[in-house]
Amino acid sequence: MSEQELTPDAAINRERWDEQSDEYQSRHGAQLEESGGTAWGVWQIPESELRVLGDVAGLDVLELGCGAAQWSIALAGLGARMTGLDNSSRQLEHARKAMEQAGVEFPLVHASAESTGLEDSSFDVVFCDIGAMTFTDPHNSVSEVGRLLRPGGLFAFSALTPIVDLAWPEGEEEPSERLVVDYWEGIRRFSEPGEPIAFNLPYGEWIALFRKHGFTIEDLIELRPAADATSSYRTESTREWARRWPMEHIWRVRLQRP
Repeated sequence: MSEQELTPDAAINRERWDEQSDEYQSRHGAQLEESGGTAWGVWQIPESELRVLGDVAGLDVLELGCGAAQWSIALAGLGARMTGLDNSSRQLEHARKAMEQAGVEFPLVHASAESTGLEDSSFDVVFCDIGAMTFTDPHNSVSEVGRLLRPGGLFAFSALTPIVDLAWPEGEEEPSERLVVDYWEGIRRFSEPGEPIAFNLPYGEWIALFRKHGFTIEDLIELRPAADATSSYRTESTREWARRWPMEHIWRVRLQRP
């Protein structure tokens, strides 16, 4: 994807992730490696418990916002034909190093998930774990995923819930115990100085968007960390918040359009 093909928000996020990728991998890479690559969300709840993706052996799988490709490397080891995509060239440099160390090879694509440049109907599974679906406009990325999936293909992604976004005051490090953000307008686009732009939608709009692009909803998995869970992303007090209210969830939808 050339620079002029990016939306303004995607161009900003490319620049910010290129700037922050080294720090991100330094801070969080060890936790992601310790989980073996296949674990969801900031508390790394194992895929073996949640069974979101199922058996990927022999399937064409695309990871949106792959970062250093910890997930993609692990799934390649399980027999998936992987492709990793990221909007940040610096994140893909980390991915190439990790792939070389793991002794695996698969395509890495430098593009926004809003416009990948990949062929129609080329994947059986498209997924991300707090990846591109957090940092792209869902009205663009959901339609792009619908184009990329084969009929019957699975689309699964984790993200912050609208609930935590409603309780997180602007500029604060942790969510509050009160609703402080407007539900109808306040959770769609988050832009803080120096940070990547993040997106969300009210629940009803997510459902309408999936239906518009030919998806049926199979599951919405609300993630609750264990009482002793630790995370390089969150504090103990935030963990206690997430044990009272859902902070993260996983949408699991399937393309039905012929």
